[in-house]
Amino acid sequence: MQWEIVIGLEVHTQLSTNTKIFSGASTTYGAEPNTQADAVSIALPGVLPVLNKGAVERAIKFGLATGAHIAPRSVFARKNYFYPDLPKGYQISQFELPVVGQGALTIQVAPLSGNAKPYEKTVRITRAHLEEDAGKSLHGDFHGMTGIDLNRAGTPLLEIVSEPDMCSAAEAVAYAKSLHTLVRWIGISDGNMQEGSFRCDVNVSVRKPGAELGTRREIKNLNSFKFMQQAIDHEVQWQIDTLENGGKVQQATILFDPDSGETRMMRSKEDAHDYRYFPDPDLLPLEISPAWIAQMRATLPELPQAKQARYVNDLGLSAYDASLLTASREMADFFEAALDVVPAQAKICANWMIGEVSAQLNRDGLDIAQCPITARQLGGILQRIADGTVSNSGAKEVFRTLWAEGGEADAIIEAKGLKQVSDAGAIEQIVDEIIAANTDKVAEYRSGKDKLFGFFVGLAMKASKGKANPAQLNEILKQKLAG
Repeated sequence: MQWEIVIGLEVHTQLSTNTKIFSGASTTYGAEPNTQADAVSIALPGVLPVLNKGAVERAIKFGLATGAHIAPRSVFARKNYFYPDLPKGYQISQFELPVVGQGALTIQVAPLSGNAKPYEKTVRITRAHLEEDAGKSLHGDFHGMTGIDLNRAGTPLLEIVSEPDMCSAAEAVAYAKSLHTLVRWIGISDGNMQEGSFRCDVNVSVRKPGAELGTRREIKNLNSFKFMQQAIDHEVQWQIDTLENGGKVQQATILFDPDSGETRMMRSKEDAHDYRYFPDPDLLPLEISPAWIAQMRATLPELPQAKQARYVNDLGLSAYDASLLTASREMADFFEAALDVVPAQAKICANWMIGEVSAQLNRDGLDIAQCPITARQLGGILQRIADGTVSNSGAKEVFRTLWAEGGEADAIIEAKGLKQVSDAGAIEQIVDEIIAANTDKVAEYRSGKDKLFGFFVGLAMKASKGKANPAQLNEILKQKLAG
């Protein structure tokens, strides 16, 4: 606790347009190298960029979703640097006048260790600006040479820059996950991290409490939440060790190696003046009218935060459960469709979604969109729990059968003989027989040995072959044992 951690994120989100940001070339992933590198992508002399309207619309939607300022006038700039996969010798980006200004994202943070409870935090977003992606250098396919694939050159990106508001790996991961959920939720990106559609650069520094901000180092191109946590933890410890041993932290750009679990320096970190930004003379300023903003607002779905608030206020769920149920739009849709079958059972529906359904999806390596059972089928199981037809354990057996074989809950309950005994007379008869056969234990219970209640429950469940309705059984047992 002698050190404070300060973290800010820059997230590059590939926008879900079919064509590039300044040309009509395809953005489809996985094409043969350089087959989607048109004249604009490879910067042939005389070509001119034409802005993709769809990219702008996606940027507007993001700004609205984060309560940000949408600039009525923004400007594209040239960011000058030389690298083999950047044919023009500059990247078209935005600098002084970005399309999206200050906004915020409220996140639910689950601490990564210890017994601390989840908590809520708001992370400020500094800006989000449009830019083009560079190409890709291929180092492993050639002997002693580097290959260049320019398919990605010109792919539209929205770079989302946060304030340095995070102070732990847990907060940084929670923010990145919330951002990932949001861009997929509003349909501006597929968020595929393996394909490079969502990449995070993490700026990390440490300082003594109350001191000025420390020197930051930027961990580049993290495309896994797990690696992000590991990289931040390692970098924080490295900086603390360096400072405590009398060294200095130098501003730098670094990479994280998942195999070694360590970071290594790429180059000294550039500042904005190193890129010699100036307005791109080939692109007019971007002007966004209030009518265009209103049009984009009308296309937004109910946002995760609003849905979470509704789940808490209207359904009585905890804030943490609500955040898990809105981890993706598909998860929330599935939950609501199941809840339509059992409208009064929000808590049990949430428990099953977060528990049984999510656990089985994880075991099978599936996403909720690939779930073998439908929301209506899950609702059918929950309906039979709610009306007392099956016990929780019986319901889990129905769930496993539905998952593996399909079918309907009622038919499986019937075929497997899973119906609970909910007839009060039948349960009373079982209880009477048990009490009559165990008078010594009854006397002990009545003398104050309350723990024996479980003994009687076990005998009754065994006698009913596990089919007695637990709530009814407990109530009748308590009455009979009380004498």
